Amino acid sequence: MEYTHSDTDLIKQPIGYWSWAAYKSVIDRTRAALAGIGTTQPQWWTLAQVARADTVRTRDEVSRLLRNYLDTGPETMESEIDTTIARGWITEDTEGRLGITPEGRAFYDKAAALQAELWTERHADISDEEYLTTLKVLQRFIHNTGGRAWHH
Repeated sequence: MEYTHSDTDLIKQPIGYWSWAAYKSVIDRTRAALAGIGTTQPQWWTLAQVARADTVRTRDEVSRLLRNYLDTGPETMESEIDTTIARGWITEDTEGRLGITPEGRAFYDKAAALQAELWTERHADISDEEYLTTLKVLQRFIHNTGGRAWHH
C-alpha cells in the first residue's frame, strides 16, 4: 500500500480525524454489506447476542448491552429488536426471554459468514501485532482524554 503522507507529516496529523475516518470507513462498508443481505447492523448485533448466548437472554439484557453501541436513545435498539422479531428471526416469550428461530439461525449463519469476510477484508496486510498495538494505542487515547469505551 502506498501512503499519501510521509512519516514526518503523518506524526503531525490529528488522531481525531484519522480515528473518525477509520470509523466511518469501516461502519459504512459494514452497513452497506449487511444491507446487501437485507439487515441492519443493530439487527445483526441482536441476532449475534441471541445466537451466541450461553444462557437465554432477555430483551432488556440485549437492549441495555447493545444500546451502548449506538449514539441514539434506547428506543432505536428496541425498534431493531422488534424488527428481528417481526421478521421471524427471534421469538420473545411473555417474560421477555429471546430465542432464535430456525429461520433466524439460518440468517445468522449467513450474516456471520459475511462478517467473517469483512473481517478478512479489513485486516488485509495488517498483522495481529499491528492490530493489537492499534487497539492499545486507541485505548490510551480514550483514557488520556477522560473518555470511556467498552465493548463486549
